[in-house]
Amino acid sequence: MRKAMVLFVGLLASTAFASGASTGEKEDVAGYILHHVADASEYELESPFSAEHKAIHLPQMAIPFKAGACEPAHVAEDGHKVFPPLSAGCLDISITKHTVMMWLAALLLIGSLLAFSNRDKSKMVPRGVGANMFEMLILFVRDELAIKNIGKEEGPRYVPYLLTAFFFILFMNLLGLVPWMATATGNLAITAGLAICTFVVTQAAGIRAAGVGGYLAHLTGGVHWALWPIMVPVEILGLFTKPFALTVRLFANMLAGHIVIFFLLGLIFILENLAVAAVSVPFALGIYMLELFVAFVQAYVFTMLSALFIGMSVAMGHHHHDEHAEGGAGHDGHGKAHPVGS
Repeated sequence: MRKAMVLFVGLLASTAFASGASTGEKEDVAGYILHHVADASEYELESPFSAEHKAIHLPQMAIPFKAGACEPAHVAEDGHKVFPPLSAGCLDISITKHTVMMWLAALLLIGSLLAFSNRDKSKMVPRGVGANMFEMLILFVRDELAIKNIGKEEGPRYVPYLLTAFFFILFMNLLGLVPWMATATGNLAITAGLAICTFVVTQAAGIRAAGVGGYLAHLTGGVHWALWPIMVPVEILGLFTKPFALTVRLFANMLAGHIVIFFLLGLIFILENLAVAAVSVPFALGIYMLELFVAFVQAYVFTMLSALFIGMSVAMGHHHHDEHAEGGAGHDGHGKAHPVGS
């Protein structure tokens, strides 16, 4: 089944590449690749038996913050409206191809969990491949990621978020490997949104564990006040490097594999030799199989790093409370100071 899917994708690419050659034009392979991995305001349905592609134009919407701010700057040949940027007072909320993929992944995830969840409470052990697969992954995220990185006490509190991030990313990754679908995690805006969610949860965990005062004191790095002008900017910068790493890592890894597959198939037309297909198609199949593995790995890496960052914030709060406990150990219950250990 997987091999057939890759060969079908190869056939789609071959047809599209060949359509330019049939009109006597030199096909722009790089432009074709970028067109298929980038986001778009229309959803294309390509057929391997025809060079004609059916396009479904998705709704375009914008919210103006002032009168006339969302008047289209121009209209493209395909009817796509180009709205002014946010700096001009226009918020573009148009539905795009990757938005549709994100919604579809969410619906498939909810449907799968409802279908494979163990609703019969009289049976403690779930039955079926799907139910056992979901239980294995859920227990893995809870025991190996949440509890080991955050702790037994605080770890279960953040399991729902980690499970949501893991399965949502996994479904988006796998959906991009299906013909006529697209990889939403190959969009920098979507990976940035996921990373911002982790950033908010991380900061909330730190404030909850240490309190607002302890959280702000952490930004000083525990150094002398004279070094605060240096340490505070460094600590604040460190807060934002973590979500930036999550954003770029997921985006780059998911986008690169699809570009490589398209490029290997495009070699047939770059070299203008059908014999190249004997090498490029098997290599594309190998990259596709690797992409199946990467889909799980990247969901795991994002969730693991999220759990690690949350655990670091929680540990910072515990360290702050331990310091206060040690500072108060030299006083008795009446507020009289005594040497520690006396």
